Amino acid sequence: MANKQDPPGQPRDESRRQFLKYSGTAIGGVVVGGVIGGLIGANAKQTKTGETPPAGQTDPNKPAQTADRDYNQALMYFNQDQFLTAEAAAERIYPKDESGPGAKELGVAFFIDHQMASSYGLNGREYMSPPFYKSEATQGYQLSFKRRELIALGLDALSLYSNDKYQKGFPDLAPEEQDKVLGDFESDAVHLKGVPASTFFNYFLNLTIEGVYADPLYGGNKNMGGWRMRSFPGNQMSYINDIEKDEFVKMEPLSLSDHLEMG
Repeated sequence: MANKQDPPGQPRDESRRQFLKYSGTAIGGVVVGGVIGGLIGANAKQTKTGETPPAGQTDPNKPAQTADRDYNQALMYFNQDQFLTAEAAAERIYPKDESGPGAKELGVAFFIDHQMASSYGLNGREYMSPPFYKSEATQGYQLSFKRRELIALGLDALSLYSNDKYQKGFPDLAPEEQDKVLGDFESDAVHLKGVPASTFFNYFLNLTIEGVYADPLYGGNKNMGGWRMRSFPGNQMSYINDIEKDEFVKMEPLSLSDHLEMG
């Protein structure tokens, strides 16, 4: 897979550099919460076969690489303020630059919102009853907050902290101010009730990575822009025509929803 490269002489955005340093393991893996059954119908735009598109428009029955895919962009869990804060925070973690779109353009905030509205956001398959004990660092997330509660709490805290520190909401801050606020959460300089601020930050960071690289079926990675930046082919049905080739074969990526439509 091809890594994103900065042009000679161009400074690299620090948040982008740190993101790419740790994002390699997210490529090609399962980066969503196991909600495909519930979101296929909700997020994939339904099209009818046998219809001829108007002149100058793309046939909606062709694979996603030839059409601007219109996935569900309705909020399912966040209120408007939480969504705008999530969108701005994700964009600072994965900003748009000369090598490709950022989290906002890729629809990452919609991905996070939809995940929080699903059984994944409710920790539907996990034991969440007391007693709760302080965990070791190697045990991962062991708190009583459900995922959706943790994210909502953190987003509200981002907004409140920004207003206290700069007298502006997080989306209205300058980029360097947003970085400072996010850095304060990452370093636990902010006090959250019942949870370390860094726990929220790290979890939101992971969700942003997932939203950039998840199948577009889930609401992020719009038009498979995250995959294209890494020359990742997505969900191809077969590599039989290319697997024996010595050279790197660059393919137009396919989404899971493409196979649903083609099937």
